[in-house]
Amino acid sequence: MNHNTPLPLRHLADRTRPRVMTLAQLREHGVSATEAAERPWQQILPGVFLLHAGPATSEERLHAALLYAGRRGGEAMITGLAALALYGFRSAPPLLALQYIDVLVPGTRRLRSAGCARLVRTPHPPRSTEVTGLPVAPVARAVADAVAQLGDAGTVRRLLSEAVRAGHCEPAAVVRELTVARLLNRPHVVDAVESLLAEGRAIAEDRLYQLVRTFGLPDPVWNVDLRVPGGPHLGSVDVYWPDQAVAVEIDTRAPRQGEDEQWSQAVRKREALERLGVTVLHITPRKLRDHAEQQAAVIRTALTAAGEREPASYLVVLPR
Repeated sequence: MNHNTPLPLRHLADRTRPRVMTLAQLREHGVSATEAAERPWQQILPGVFLLHAGPATSEERLHAALLYAGRRGGEAMITGLAALALYGFRSAPPLLALQYIDVLVPGTRRLRSAGCARLVRTPHPPRSTEVTGLPVAPVARAVADAVAQLGDAGTVRRLLSEAVRAGHCEPAAVVRELTVARLLNRPHVVDAVESLLAEGRAIAEDRLYQLVRTFGLPDPVWNVDLRVPGGPHLGSVDVYWPDQAVAVEIDTRAPRQGEDEQWSQAVRKREALERLGVTVLHITPRKLRDHAEQQAAVIRTALTAAGEREPASYLVVLPR
């Protein structure tokens, strides 16, 4: 076979597809390693060839990284900044501007990073999402993998903010992945997380306000502290219906340092209020976003049931 002999590669005929193949795939088409090296092709990664001269497109780099990481079997998916660019994050650089394509692989893989393919190992690979036909890590995991490579506080803050503000995922999911990745010991990450949680809570509070108005629930009081007359402070709640003694709290807890104490405080507050006859409902930001009608029904049921139980103890309600 010489340079002028046409190769039986249908892959080359379709110019709309990334023209990238592994050496094993080329051999299946009758092309040896020697013959591949003699052609005007580029070995873009070890064992992965770009079947044309000139620079690779962003799509070809993505496919090449996946072919390299996934060869010899094994699960591989795009993560980090490349994944966020595929998800459409405006705060992520364009794909062609990225020096590395991060690829998430099982921790048992012995393959090393090479060229533009930077391998990120995990003992528990998540289920990938298909984006433009490519396997991509879930947004929260991709954010954590991107943050692991970033030292700029502004960039980290923008990525975390866009993940929540654009509705890609909830703050708790991002914090969970940052915690697993042991990134919460970095000051610039901690600062960004504090802003993320504050922004996520503000969005959830607005959704709760819209829920009460949209589904015609009775007017409650918002963001109040509850106290026993002449007694101790019982805690604050996001929404409270005094006549029915029903409280709603937005549950934004996430795995963080000191969570055990945070959880214990939440349990103690709930138990104290329920002993006094107050019904306490916990609603997550995700449920407010995805199941507003269902959550409105839960609140309405609790308000209706108030007339069938013993009256609650009298509580002093103060602005938070």
